Amino acid sequence: MIARVRRAKEDLPGALRRGRRWLSGKYREVPLQAAWLRSRFDGTPATGVRPENIVWIFGSGRSGSTWLRSMMGDPSRHLVWEEPMVGQLFGNFHRRAQTANLVRPDFVMSDATRRGWIHSIRNFVLDGAGYARPRLGPDHYLVVKEPNGSVGAPLLMEALPESRMILLIRDPRDVVASTLDGARKGNWLYERKDKGGWKRDSLPDENPDAFIRRWANVYMQHVGNAKKAYDAHRGPKVMIRYEDLRADTLSTMRRIYSTLGIPVDERELARAVEKHSWENIPEKKKGGGKFYRKATPGGWQEDLTPRQIKQVERITAPLLEEYYKGKAP
Repeated sequence: MIARVRRAKEDLPGALRRGRRWLSGKYREVPLQAAWLRSRFDGTPATGVRPENIVWIFGSGRSGSTWLRSMMGDPSRHLVWEEPMVGQLFGNFHRRAQTANLVRPDFVMSDATRRGWIHSIRNFVLDGAGYARPRLGPDHYLVVKEPNGSVGAPLLMEALPESRMILLIRDPRDVVASTLDGARKGNWLYERKDKGGWKRDSLPDENPDAFIRRWANVYMQHVGNAKKAYDAHRGPKVMIRYEDLRADTLSTMRRIYSTLGIPVDERELARAVEKHSWENIPEKKKGGGKFYRKATPGGWQEDLTPRQIKQVERITAPLLEEYYKGKAP
């Protein structure tokens, strides 16, 4: 008897952990079961989100996507899904597949079975949204911040052609300069990364030119794929430049909502713009080495060497030509 009591006491932490996992699972199941019951009676999607109410933000990191999603997440009936990385999951796998695999019928993402796996991506996203945001209802808009998943933007927009899309562009020279600053030893991006290759290589400090080249190519891959998705998308879409968002935030936000056909209360929108303005960020959170650095378009002229500027301009020439030719920084 005493031995059984002792064993029970020793197993108590494990029993508590198992109980928490069980309760957590049941908690997640309830909203989905309720959504499924609603769908049986009124025809709403089981996940609670309508595909046409999903708003994707594609582009690149350090382009103002956090600021944009913060403003868009404030009005009523708007929820945010913060970087689910679903675009990276499917986009990188498909991009790295050899040409021989794409034409091989047995390959899971082959050209021959594209219709099937595109439909699977659609279900994957909708089910994931239901689990991630169980409060979603049929009248909600889901703003998906996905700049680092932009490599998969063409696949996502093909899978969800009725969804809405924002292509957010920022001068690649400023994007790379901002990333370089954050990645230096002791700065916000360096500290956020794990102890793997990022910190071991220390490229931003030991070989900044190599770091610049790497991230200019990352920018081209992400924004290039996002633009490819934007050009092909037949649903509601809008392209905005970070520089225009900074210059006249409220007017640019009005254009976003108007072009996407999303109703928004003018007073709510104005409050969101004011709340998330650069001026309202505490001074202690702003400055070199911090996440909120300086929000100054054209700052690359002071941040990069002439050699680094030429590197970025050479690699990103097609996008610079289209979006920044003849425009003052």
